[in-house]
Parts: sequence; C-alpha cells; structure tokens
Amino acid sequence: MKSFPIFINLIHKPVLVVGGGDVALRKIEMLLRADAKITVIASKLCKQLQDYQKLKKIHVKIKTFEKNDLVRSVLIIAATDNKKINLLVSKTAQGLNIPVNVVDEPSLCTFTMGSIIDRSPLLIAISSEGNAPVLAKFIREKIEALIPHSFSKLASIMGSMRDTVKGRYESSQSKRIFWENFIDHPLVRQFLNQTKKLSDKQLMTLVKRNKLQKKQGEVFLVGGGPGDPDLLTFRALHLMQRSDICLYDKLISKDVLNLVRRDAELIYVGKEEDRHTVPQEKINQLLIKLAKKGNRVLRLKGGDPFIFGRGGEEIEMLMEHKIPFQVVPGITAANGISSYAGIPLTHRDYAQSCIFVTGHMKDEKLTLEWDSLAKPNQTVVIYMGLLALSQICEQLIKHGAPKSLPIAVVEQGTTSEQRVITGRLLNITQKVKQEKLKSPSLIIIGNVVKLRRKLNWFN
Repeated sequence: MKSFPIFINLIHKPVLVVGGGDVALRKIEMLLRADAKITVIASKLCKQLQDYQKLKKIHVKIKTFEKNDLVRSVLIIAATDNKKINLLVSKTAQGLNIPVNVVDEPSLCTFTMGSIIDRSPLLIAISSEGNAPVLAKFIREKIEALIPHSFSKLASIMGSMRDTVKGRYESSQSKRIFWENFIDHPLVRQFLNQTKKLSDKQLMTLVKRNKLQKKQGEVFLVGGGPGDPDLLTFRALHLMQRSDICLYDKLISKDVLNLVRRDAELIYVGKEEDRHTVPQEKINQLLIKLAKKGNRVLRLKGGDPFIFGRGGEEIEMLMEHKIPFQVVPGITAANGISSYAGIPLTHRDYAQSCIFVTGHMKDEKLTLEWDSLAKPNQTVVIYMGLLALSQICEQLIKHGAPKSLPIAVVEQGTTSEQRVITGRLLNITQKVKQEKLKSPSLIIIGNVVKLRRKLNWFN
C-alpha cells in the first residue's frame, strides 16, 4: 500500500483549484458536494463554472497562477493543460506542506482522488494509486449496482441511534455485535432491499426491545476452500468478517486468512500432516471455552469441514454443551485442486466413480482397502498422503493396479504456488523427491490424469 486512504472534512475549508475547463469542473463539483469553500484561478471559465460564479458557489480570480495564491489553502488541485503551471503548483504546494493533486500527473501529486460511491453519509472511495483510473471507475460501477440508495438513509438512521445504543451496551464488542445483528435483522434486510418501507420509529423499536443482542457466544464452522480466496462462499466471507476469534489450521492459505476481520484474535491450532500442534480434544475444549465467554468463534478449516476435517466431532461436542453453531461448507481439496490441475475426477471414457481417502499413517503404516482402491475405471484421491506416497504406490501395484497407472501429485493447489507432477505408479515417488514437493499436496490416481495434457488451463 503506497497511499494511505483517508477522508478529509472540507466543510467551509478553503480549497484552491487552478484551471477553469471541463476537467476542473468535475473536481469542483465533487468539492461542492463536500461543502468546501472554493477559489478558482484561471485565465477563462467554461460555461458551467461561469454559472457557479454567478450563483456565488465559487470565488473566481481571472489571472495567471502565482506562488502566493496558495496562502491559507488546505487543499490544492491543478487542472490546467499547461505542464509548466501544473509543475509550479505542485512544487509550491509541496514546499508549504499543502496536499496537492495534479490531474493525470501522478508523479506531481501528494494525494489522489478516488473513484467515489456516494451514499452520504456512507462514502466509498476506490483508488488505483494513479496507475489505472479507468479500472477504478469500472470497479465503482460494479459496486454502485450492489449498493442501493436505501443504504444512505440507513446510515443516517444508525447515526441517530448511536447515543441510545451506547447507553445500553458498555463494551465495544457488545456494541459491535448489536450493530451486526441489527443489520442482519429481517426488517432491516427488507428495508435495504427496498421491499419494505420502515420509519425511524420502527427501527428504533428494534433497539428498545433489546432482542438483537445474543449474550451467549457462537461457533462458525467454516470451510476455507483449497487455497484460492476467490473460491470462498459469500456466507463464509460474511462470517469471517463477523468473528471475534479465529482458530485456523495449517491448510488455510495466507490470502484466505487475510480476509478474517482485522481486529479478530488469531489462534493457530496446527493440524500438520506429520504432527498435530494442538490435539483435537484440546481444540474442542477451546471452542467451548471461548464461546461460553460470549465470543463468536470462527473455526476456519481448509477445504470442507466435513471431508477429513473432523468437523463432525467438533459440532458433536458443541451440541453436548448447547453451544449455538453454524456450518458453512467449502470447496473440498479434491474438487478445487483437480479442477485447477486440469484433471476431471470422472470422465465417461476413463472413470465412472471416484473415491476419497486420507493418507494419514499410524505407526508408519497406511491401512486402506487396497483391493477396492486398485480396481480399474475409477479415480482415487488421497488427502494428506505425501509422506506415504511410496507405500501407496507399492500397495496398489501389489493389489493388482498396473505399474503404468497415471498418477499426479499437486502441491499448493489452486494458488499461485501450484505445482503438478505427473507420472506412473512405478516412477512418481522418484519424481516427487527430485522436485522436492512439500505439504499440502493432493494425490490423484487414475487414467483421468492423462487428460491434463489437454485440459491444463491454470498454469
């Protein structure tokens, strides 16, 4: 982040705009909405600015810019087609430590004006730090369509309710939870979706009834997907932003973890392939302890919590202790990683079934239904099996699978670090050792691996 985003109060503050054309007009119209006290210096004005002058919305000086024109200004914008003047404005302003923006000249700016979505008092500004203003505008148009104008009224109503809410809830956490539950209330949702009109009185009633506050904590069991944050569900992202504490595993990518609410407490609970940093029972007890203290606890798991994620064990314990919880499924590693590797799990010509198994070893041995796994015309996906790869290949061959059966090992699937090594049962172990693949890695076995040559799209 090269530019720090900030909102400045310009109400009745002196702002100088150098330039009187259409570009200056666009900047001045935004400044007028902020109630700034605007002075314009230009050799001539466009028609609209002449009208603003007659209406006394702006103060105009028809002259050439001089250094002493900057006195008492809190903000300066240069919008002329004269590069020498723009450079002089920029250097003079910077010498006086006054924020300056030179339109379409990022190198001369100390601040840039983002592409703005105005739902006053709710404001959203998007910036590309001067690199791609058209992209910022494109993103603004996308967000504009998502945020109806009803958000403007709701923001004003919530502002009028703040003192009442402050008087009812002491801690910042309890106030935040109240507001989040308020926004989630069906009446407020209907208001935002413009399907129901609500008066200020009706919304204030929600505060006075005091039914929105949940005093007991809650656990969110959320599938974080295989690594790419774009594969998260909307529900997962929503609950990640509402959590107070996050318990996360090794399989959660940094990009996904960065989407958890910034001031949430993060607790790493391990779950690595060859060792468990925190035993499962201790994780279960920690969830209960934190929830009973009134926290909203996010249990963030790689992939899907119910596919080799031990999510069932965790919610059994929560139910025993009457702890409220929600479960959000995620894209499991088999689905996500095989797709990004260009390997379909089923195919009419190669595989009519698919089996998921875990490669966890006990006492350095892997006990699986080898006869079933070695059958033809199917795909076998093995989670957490990298350490047992040589044993997997040996056992499949021993139980009837051909030595030439295709196999793929995918490291860091769906992420920019993804690596895919393909081979045969006979030689894959050596290939993986040579490439020094590490966990997390997924193993895919079957003739569908041949299709990667045609279907590899991600790399």
